[in-house]
Amino acid sequence: MTVPEWSDNALDAEIRRVQSAIQTWAERRDVWFDCCFKSYLEHVDGEPQDPPVVTLLICEGGLYSLLSGEDAEGQEPEFHDLLKDLGYFYENRDGVTMAIYAEDAARSSAFAAYFHWQWVCSLIKEDTGDVYQELFDHFSRRPDDLNRLHWQDFETLLFRIFQNQGFEAELGPGRGDNGVDLRLWQRDPIGDVLTLVQAKRHAIGNKIDLTQVAALYGIAEVEGADRALFVTTSSYAPVARRFASRTSDLLKLAERADVVEWCARASAGIIADKSSLVSPESVGRVIAEVAGGGKDPRVLQASYGYNMVLNNFALVIKETKHAALLMALPRRTLTDDGYGQRGTEVPLFDGTTISRLQGDMVWRAKRKLYDGSVGYWDGEHLFQTWDGQPQDFDFVD
Repeated sequence: MTVPEWSDNALDAEIRRVQSAIQTWAERRDVWFDCCFKSYLEHVDGEPQDPPVVTLLICEGGLYSLLSGEDAEGQEPEFHDLLKDLGYFYENRDGVTMAIYAEDAARSSAFAAYFHWQWVCSLIKEDTGDVYQELFDHFSRRPDDLNRLHWQDFETLLFRIFQNQGFEAELGPGRGDNGVDLRLWQRDPIGDVLTLVQAKRHAIGNKIDLTQVAALYGIAEVEGADRALFVTTSSYAPVARRFASRTSDLLKLAERADVVEWCARASAGIIADKSSLVSPESVGRVIAEVAGGGKDPRVLQASYGYNMVLNNFALVIKETKHAALLMALPRRTLTDDGYGQRGTEVPLFDGTTISRLQGDMVWRAKRKLYDGSVGYWDGEHLFQTWDGQPQDFDFVD
């Protein structure tokens, strides 16, 4: 049996089909109030789940009651059957958020690949450090996706690759860059080596001609650059290659295979176990610095819970402009109700804290500004600076 191929457009259309069927069903029963659909990436801003969430149904009002156990008219089984007929099922995540999943394994796999692609695109920023190896791994395994990138994203991907290779890189403005997309500096005791880079995201059959290659060479000569590098997702016309071969290695030509190799090298150089990206000595120093108590921007807290109050504490052990590595902190109970169900707690800093520097106790988060304050979102919880005060906990549901 041949498994049908799902294009991006077909998957988008399938999502709209499911959403339309759900909304029509709810409107006919007069329960579509304060409801909407969101993608998992839009709502969670995190890595796709396995299995992938096809769409999230956010609901209040009548539909919320229907799907949250207050189903006086017995309509929930109808909703369940509607999704089943469409080839889907749902899971109530938190009372107001329903995750819709595909039942068919092949369809679910197609959605997984599509959502992974969207998530990888969300990581293409000027500064994600070495936290997200998936950014490079994806393109090393799926080189055709280079042509799906927006031209600015392709330039930013190269920027990240060259940073990973040890260059000091400067990304140009995009439009009006006078033919230079990136400038790379290789620091040297006897003088810095400057390389000018021009990037072109072209279809495979659209070869780079002599005019474009010669233009970059001329700009490098005028600016006194040491080298010039032309990078494309396609290839070069023979006359362009002959021209480059006569420049005494001042002008280098790179194509799709080179970009794929750079991505593979970058991915291999980033370690999956995030705890090994930071030395125990440096983390130990951070722990000692924050152990005195009080407010410190490196000590974070996230409170959450449905009808309960739960706290997670974490320590920022490495961060860049857009990403961070967090380490889980143990908790110390200050007061409780005698049963350990309600009370107050603070993060614990003692000789055992450093033992958290291992495996899944260290994870990554996106660093963003929320209402003017720095926050760290890991896909499940929003961590913000702990205020230094005991935090209430309540395990009683």
